Amino acid sequence: MQVDFIGPTKKVSQEIDELKYRQKGESFNEKIQRISRALSDDINHRHSLEDILGTMRFLPAGRVQSAIGSNRITTAYNCFVSGKIEDSMNSIMEKASEAAETMRRGGGIGYDFSKIRPRGDRIKSLDSQSSGPVSFMAIFDAVCQTIASSGHRRGAQMGVLRVDHPDIKEFVMAKRNSDKLTGFNVSVGITDEFMEALINESDDSFQLKFNDQVYDTISAKELWKVIMESTWDWAEPGVLFIDRIEEMNNLSYCEKIAATNPCGEQPLPPYGACLLGSFNLTKYLEEHDVGTEYKHYVFNFDQFKKDIHDVVRAMDNVVDRTIYPLKKQADEAKDKRRMGLGVTGLANAGEMLLLPYASDKFMVWAEKVFACLRDNTYKASALLAKEKGPFPQYRPEYLKSNFVRTLPASVKKLIRDHGIRNSHLTSIAPTGTISLVADNVSGGIEPVFSHYYDRTIETFEGPKVERVEDYAYSHGVKGRTANEISVDEHLSVLLLAQHYIDSACSKTCNVGDEVEYDKFQQTYVDAWKGGAKGCTTFRLSGKRYGILNAPVEKEEASTNEIKEIEEPEKVEACFFDPTTGAKECA
Repeated sequence: MQVDFIGPTKKVSQEIDELKYRQKGESFNEKIQRISRALSDDINHRHSLEDILGTMRFLPAGRVQSAIGSNRITTAYNCFVSGKIEDSMNSIMEKASEAAETMRRGGGIGYDFSKIRPRGDRIKSLDSQSSGPVSFMAIFDAVCQTIASSGHRRGAQMGVLRVDHPDIKEFVMAKRNSDKLTGFNVSVGITDEFMEALINESDDSFQLKFNDQVYDTISAKELWKVIMESTWDWAEPGVLFIDRIEEMNNLSYCEKIAATNPCGEQPLPPYGACLLGSFNLTKYLEEHDVGTEYKHYVFNFDQFKKDIHDVVRAMDNVVDRTIYPLKKQADEAKDKRRMGLGVTGLANAGEMLLLPYASDKFMVWAEKVFACLRDNTYKASALLAKEKGPFPQYRPEYLKSNFVRTLPASVKKLIRDHGIRNSHLTSIAPTGTISLVADNVSGGIEPVFSHYYDRTIETFEGPKVERVEDYAYSHGVKGRTANEISVDEHLSVLLLAQHYIDSACSKTCNVGDEVEYDKFQQTYVDAWKGGAKGCTTFRLSGKRYGILNAPVEKEEASTNEIKEIEEPEKVEACFFDPTTGAKECA
């Protein structure tokens, strides 16, 4: 029997769902049917998917929702990483051409520019000098701006340069107070060698080198100061702990990673692709009447586990049932079949369970959620391998990887017996637009940006202002906002999540005006020491202005301030762009 699902209830959520994720004239129900038909293995799986997607318990990434099963000649993958950009004009232009085709099909791209020789280096064959990697980034930026202008999806790029590249200072400062490279997020690939030199205060001992040739020896502390001062003022560059990424990579035996997707939650090899989707944790809350003044919710872990297995099966089918901009991307995706399943609405769900964000009880519950996600995605993939076979690059060495070693013994046995269908399974994305479509639940693992804000939309009749309320706030629960939470609390949530996530986590650690510079830069050091794969911060008092501003709060509704209460253990839709610091919904 056909079920009519409600879909998003907020006006802005309905508008964006119709604009970005539905085909022309397609209803919410028809969208759900289209996706479920395209990704199901049989009628029972299809009906399960319709229920999961129709109730918005799982939110596939935007490209999956808009492209899969549709008549659009676009990819269901959100983002890719470029092939290796070698130190030659042929390689640079070839990768720029591939980038154009990728963006034309709807994909964002990450690049590693570390193999391009530094500015001023002699080019013997031409008897001239290199202009350096930053200058060549302008080519890719121009491609992004041009391609983005042909469609309604904004182009997205991540540029990475290793911290030991001779041009690292120029790279770090390239976007300061500038209209250059506006199509790029930029991140520094920080090595363990650099962090150890910094912590040990090894003066003037850190080498800047290219192709094993040392160009300069500098103080790690002074270079760190250049990076940190830029992030303090401009929210860029982001920081990627590139050796940590490699150390924890399930496929370190067959690939090298030097870049990430534009938001940083998917470290990927050359031509790697990120297939994303997030479980909406607010939809696993069940209301119970216990005779108190508060609505009492419990988290349905049984439903969560069941849904994970159905979703892994469906998302694995995306690998074989989508369009790829390039054959090399298709080959890479099918060889390893990686995906990045995560969560959204973590803050809202915790608040509605009366667990204040980052509190001790919140962290206990959140850890249970992350562990459930990790263990059941890997279990589902191992069982799928028994049925359909493991990914082609699977080898026994897989079980020796540092992350796989953290899995429960029962799951490792399944992998040992059957292999595993997907090399990677989890990731925490910012989930900006999909969370907004889900009635503005808090994005990813971020706290609430604001209980409500005014969103300005450009229309043919001129700008239109809409009031957008946070999901929990609209349900009578008022928790702390991002800027009311200490940077240490932000970091604690990031580190907890990263322990259970095989890829990486997009998480912005907001820095309040009370935080001094020394504490700010120490946050990055603590992130490295704590096991993070990257770190991003944002200061409202910095020099970069966000595109959305929360109004001064007024009490417009009767809401409950969250209080910790003794209970039996139970277990924005808009977001800060992790490197621009902009609050964005489109």
